Order: sequence, then C-alpha cells, then structure tokens
Amino acid sequence: MIIATGPIFGRHATRAAPVPVRAMGLSTDFYELTMMAGYHAAGLLVPATFELYVRELPPHRSFLLAAGLEQALDYLENLHVRPEEIQYLRSLPGMQDVQPEFFEDYLAGFRFTGEAWAVEEGTPVFPLEPLLRITAPLPEGQFVETALLAHIMFQTSVASRAARLIEAASGRPVVEFGARRAHGTEAGRYAARAAYLGGCEATSNVEAGLRFGIPLSGTMAHSWVMAFGDEATAFRRYAEVFGGRAVLLLDTYDTLRAARVAAASGLTPAAVRLDSGDIVALSRAVRDILDTAGLQQTKIFASGDLDEWRIAEIVAVGAPVDAFGVGAALSTSSDAPSLGGLYKLVEIERGGAAVATMKRSPRKYSYPGRKQIWRVFENGIAVGDVLALANESGAPGGQPLLRRVMSGGRRELLPQSIHELRARRRAAVSQLPASIRTLQNSARYPVSFTQALEASIDRLSRSAGSG
Repeated sequence: MIIATGPIFGRHATRAAPVPVRAMGLSTDFYELTMMAGYHAAGLLVPATFELYVRELPPHRSFLLAAGLEQALDYLENLHVRPEEIQYLRSLPGMQDVQPEFFEDYLAGFRFTGEAWAVEEGTPVFPLEPLLRITAPLPEGQFVETALLAHIMFQTSVASRAARLIEAASGRPVVEFGARRAHGTEAGRYAARAAYLGGCEATSNVEAGLRFGIPLSGTMAHSWVMAFGDEATAFRRYAEVFGGRAVLLLDTYDTLRAARVAAASGLTPAAVRLDSGDIVALSRAVRDILDTAGLQQTKIFASGDLDEWRIAEIVAVGAPVDAFGVGAALSTSSDAPSLGGLYKLVEIERGGAAVATMKRSPRKYSYPGRKQIWRVFENGIAVGDVLALANESGAPGGQPLLRRVMSGGRRELLPQSIHELRARRRAAVSQLPASIRTLQNSARYPVSFTQALEASIDRLSRSAGSG
C-alpha cells in the first residue's frame, strides 16, 4: 500500500476492499435478552416490525446524513450466539429461572432471519423518518435493537457533521484527524468512514484506510521537529524521506520564523501546516513569505480545534488557507454526541393479522405501522418529504427512499465502495434547497403525513392498549 505521507489531500492512497468485522453475539443490552426469554416462554414468536429514527434534530443541524448501514447489515447477516456466550448467560443470576430450552434450543441456533428496509447511506433524512425498518420474528427484532442503534446513529451523526464542515469550507478540502480524540479505536475507525462518506477528502486513521479504502493523509508532529537540533535540519531530513510530498509543521516554536527557515531551505514542500495561533493572520503572513521565496505552489494547511464555525470564519475573511484538518469535532461529533435514536415497535401480528402499534407516552410518542418516505422534487430540487404507510401508492412527484436491503436474513444490497456512497451523498445533498444547507438560520424542511397515516394515528390515539 502506498500511503500519502505528505500530500494533505490523500491522493495516493489505495482503494482497499472492506475487511469484514466479526459480529459479536452479545453486543446488546441485557433487557433485550430478558425480553427474548420472555417472548420464547410465552410462545410469542410472531412477525413484528420495528423502525429506527430520531424525533428531533440536534441544535444547528438542519438535516442528517444516513450512514452506518453497511456495518448494520454485516451485523445482521453474521449474527449468532456462541456456545461460550450461552454458557455465560446461563450463569447470570437474572437468567436462573429461564427454562433450559431457551438456551439449548433457541439461542444455540439463533440467527437473524428477517427482512430489512433502509434509506441508503449518503441520503439526507429528517425527524420521524425511519432510516431502517426491520420485520422479523419478535425476539429477533428485539435482540438487534442495541447494535443497530449504535451502528447507525453514531455514523449518521459524524457524517452529518462532516457535511456541515464541507459546506463551511466552500470547496477547500477537509481531512479527518480525530482518531486520537475518539472514544476508543473502533469509534475512531468508524468516525473516519462516516467523515469520508460525509465529504472529507482523507483520514489520518490507517486502519480505516485499510478496511474501507479511504485515502490517507499525514504530516509530522511537533516531536519530529523537537527531536532535531534545529528546524532547518528537521525539515531537510523529513524532505529527504518524502520529497515533494512533505508537509512541514511550522508552529513548534515560532511560526513565522519557521516559515522563513522553510522558505530559505531550498525545499519545495507540498504544504506547510499551521496548528495553533491566529490562523487568519498567520496564514496571510506565511503566504507572503512563501510567495516571496517562489513557493507559490506550496499549500497552507490549518488544523487545531477547528469546527464548522471557525472554518466558516476563516473562509469568510479570505484567509489563504487551502485545506483544513478536523479532529475532535468529527470523531466525537462534539456538538451532538448522541442523536437520541429510537427503535420502536410499529406493527405486530395478532390473530394472524398485522396490527399497527403506537406508543403514547407524553413527549415519547411513536407513530404506527410500516412506513415509507417519499421525497418530492420540483425542477430537480427536493421540496418536501411525505411519510406514508408502506402499502400506500406514494406521493405525486415523489421518489421512495426506503428500499429492501435484506430478506430471509441475507442481504440484497451488495456491499458498495465508500467512493460510490460519497457520490450518492454528493448528488443527494446537492438536491436539497440552499436554505437547508446553510450553517445557521436554516429553513425547516417540510415533512408531512398522508391522510391514511394521520387516520391511523388518530384511531390509535383514541383507543386503549395500542402498544
């Protein structure tokens, strides 16, 4: 593999094939298992439908970008409970009264056998719209709740933040630098994937580069400069290894002095990096130093606690920054670490017929029945979504967003490269009104219900025991 050690845009990374992640049978909450045991004892193995969505957008977010489906499908398709995991469950005090048949017969052969409908990754979505719909025997649908929420909500949050950063950068590349700030190495890996899907040009996370074929980007640390006696030696020795791909870090001691050292060195670095201080003032001064030395082709790369607001400010004043590196704001989705994703039962078979269910708790309501999202376009621009029951014919001028991606426990949506997903994201986001994509004071995108869905809500709201 050739890794782009120097170029900040990651142009030279290989496009590797995804590496499957082993499904962990007990990646779930304990109450999912206690309910499974209860369903099994009650003989309640009927088909049921669950939907995964969010009720509200976080502050400053005007849309979400669906992500994480690939990992969710891998999880569903490979799900099983190993003998040692069953043995562990049988030892738990809370499972001592569960009948042996649940462990020996049911869990021992447990697989996901249902179907899944989903919004494809890279598609903008809005509150109340299901990103994923699962129909399966009730215990199966229940068991997978925790992992599906984790896979989809985290990557959706990061991808959505990346889309905002890309908007703020106004065409300048953004690189994801957040592995060291992530909540563990797995989170860092999937944050890199989601950030790239959301529009970032590259990542610093090498494992993400291997697993997902994401271009890699890296510069140097302050420790490299400090390891040598002077900056001139540090810069020269780095360039001896990486040649014209080298990116030189300027702010270890004095940024402008380092810029002059680099300019006088005879080197032709691909870029210099500013990681602290007044980025606007420093970038202007550094640009002048580089240009005077004939280094007009050397780019200026800025990093250091950046987010979309700071990037927008830098761009707005015309600072000569060519690209940005963003860390914690992406890998932790710092403005919205949790999307408050929900996974609710919306339909269950009773007496051989599908019955819609609805939760009616104050401010924690859900909406009944299997649903489809119809996105309505005018002149190529999305003007609103219509949330309908799945058996309705659709909305005039609308395109359905949910498609079947798994049937009988086997995926129908073949694995797609992250580059294909990026292309879908680019096209789908460009179809949103400009007023929705702005960083602040964004317009509210309209989502309406069909009359049939409204009628179902009204009927269940008036009835008792609706689920």
